[in-house]
Parts: sequence; structure tokens; C-alpha cells
Amino acid sequence: MKKLFALILALAMVLSLAACGGNSGSSDNAAPAEQPAETEAPAEEAAETEAPAETEAPAETAAAGTHIYVLTASEDHGWTGSVATFAKEKAEEVNAEGTYTAEVITAADAAEQITKLEDIVASGEENIAIVIQPMDDTVQSAIQQVVDAGIPYVAFDRIIDAVAPSAVSNVKGDNEGIGAGSAAYFVSLGMKPGDKVYVYEGDTSSVTTLRDEGFTKYLTGELEFDGALIDDANKWTEDDLKNITYSGAMNWSRSNTKESFESLMGDSSNTDIKWIYAEDDELSMGVFEALAGGGIDDATKTAFLGNAPAITGCGGLGEMYDVIRGNNYADIASQFSGVCSVTYSPAMIQTAIQDMVDHLNGQPVEQDHVIACENVVAENVDNYPSF
Repeated sequence: MKKLFALILALAMVLSLAACGGNSGSSDNAAPAEQPAETEAPAEEAAETEAPAETEAPAETAAAGTHIYVLTASEDHGWTGSVATFAKEKAEEVNAEGTYTAEVITAADAAEQITKLEDIVASGEENIAIVIQPMDDTVQSAIQQVVDAGIPYVAFDRIIDAVAPSAVSNVKGDNEGIGAGSAAYFVSLGMKPGDKVYVYEGDTSSVTTLRDEGFTKYLTGELEFDGALIDDANKWTEDDLKNITYSGAMNWSRSNTKESFESLMGDSSNTDIKWIYAEDDELSMGVFEALAGGGIDDATKTAFLGNAPAITGCGGLGEMYDVIRGNNYADIASQFSGVCSVTYSPAMIQTAIQDMVDHLNGQPVEQDHVIACENVVAENVDNYPSF
């Protein structure tokens, strides 16, 4: 019995030691066993920390690969055609930089432009952006498709009000500023309230309306040019404005203006008109062609030029800039008291493309991007691009 008791006691002691050894082993070896878990935990935390960088990288890559479609009128002639020329120049610059690609697509008319725009949207192509010079307001529905597809776009020159709020940027020249710049130029040459002024208008659109209004608003002191209002002594009253005569729509045509001016000079009472505000360089050139041609008799030309007239245009036409330089129609232009062209360059399309590039780069872009006008005269004409 004593032996059995001793055996049971010995067995109990062994079991107790085994239990203590197990607990001791767990305590001594737990750290090594758990160490991998501790080393894994920082790795998991690091992965969580780095997760935003991994999600941002594809977005940056997508932006970097964006293809910019630039839609303009055909590159044929005149101001509108020159937009495509300047657009292609800027597209080459974008492609050379390598971050984005750019492609100019031209159209002969609004219907063709609509088709090309709809084809781009229908392709379902990703990572694209659009810069467009709408050929007329009928392009609105196609631009709405661009907006609905979530494609960023910049509008240039012809801004369609219904879709303008959806644009990244609406880039345009200052049409009121053209009128204000012309009026300010005439005032600088000595034009007084109530002097006779003849305005050659472009067409019946809002462009002409704004250019008309800019001229009169400057004269009445409602609008600044180059940061300054007309001085009080030279302000015009509503009665003074009645001495401004408007040609009606010349449809931006040089030949139409030439014929109109010949007809105007057919009445000798008009030879004392000193101030001629032409709302485009093509219209100004029509006046010079009329004075150089045979449609006006010499006595009338002498009387008109003897009044030392002044003329303004706008747009950046190379021929007009050569007149300003004294290299074109020099004999006639030298008898003018002033020749000026207000800036409204087709090169502004490059600003529109740059606005899209800036947007893709994540930079803020002005949605209503109006490019201020400047007066181009003999002293600064070489500082401005022409077409």
C-alpha cells in the first residue's frame, strides 16, 4: 500500500513538472513563434499606407496618355482657315513634349464637323479630350453628346451658351474690346464728340452687335480699353452717337466692302468722313482696294484723302499688317492720319489647346477665358503674329 502511495505521489510530481515545463516553454518560445506575425504586421500597415499611391498611379498614367482631338474649320483661307494652321502648329508642340498626343481634324461645314464629333464619341475611346471651334450653333447637340460621355472639352471662338457651362474653358477674343480699342485709337488721334464715323459691319450675328456696342460704350464712358476710360472732355452723348453711320452686313467680305465704299464715295458729301471703323481686316482692305482702283474718281479720292482719314480693322491679316508697316498701299496709307488693327488673332486657338493641356495637368483653368485686345500700330506691329 505504501508502495502504491509512493508511486502515485511520484506520478503526480512528474505530471506537475511536465505542466510547468509546458507553461515555461510557451512563455520562452511564444516570442519566436509570434515574431513572424509581428514582422508581417508592419508589412500590412505599409501596404495600407502605400495603397493610395497605387491607386493614383493608374490615374496619372491615364492622363499622361490622353489624346486631344482638335476640331476646326478647313485650312483654306482667311481668318477661319488660319485657325487650323495655328492649331496644327500647337499640336506638333504637344506631340513633341510627349505627355499627351494631339490631332487636328478639319471640316468643310457644320454638318461634316457634327459627323466627325459624333464618330469620336461613338468610338468609345478612353482617355480622350476635345478642343473645338464650333462652325455654327447647330453643333450644339453633338457637343452635348461629348458632355454626356464625360469627355472634357474646350470651346473656341464661337461659344454656344447652352453648353458653355459644361466646358473646361470657353476661349474667345474680346469682341466688345475690338470696338473699344478702335474708338480709343480714334480719340487718341483727336476724334471729338459728334464727329462723323462710318462703321463697316461684319454680319448680323452677336459678334457684330458686340463690336458695335464696344465702340459706343467706350465713347460714352461705359467701357474701358487698356485699363482706362475715356476722359470726361471727350465723352459722347446719345445725340453725338447719331453721327455714327452703319454699313449693314458686309458678310466679312473684302469685295463687298470695296463696292460699298465706292458707292459711299459716289456721294461727294461723304468725302469728309474722317473716321472709318472696319470690324475686320478684310473689310479694311476692301477700303484700300477701292481707293487704289478705278471705281472712285480722282477728285473724290483727293478730297477724301485730303481730310487725313483714319481706319481700324481687326484680326491679324498679314496684308493689313503690311499696310501698317508701310509696305502695302504705301502711297494711300501715307495720307491717312492713322492705320490700326485690333488684335483678334486666329492664333488664339493655341491658347484653347493649352487650356486643355493645363486642365489635364491638374492646373486651374479659367472657364470664361476672354483674351484681351491690343491695338497694333506701326510702332509695335512686328510684335504680333499675322496670317
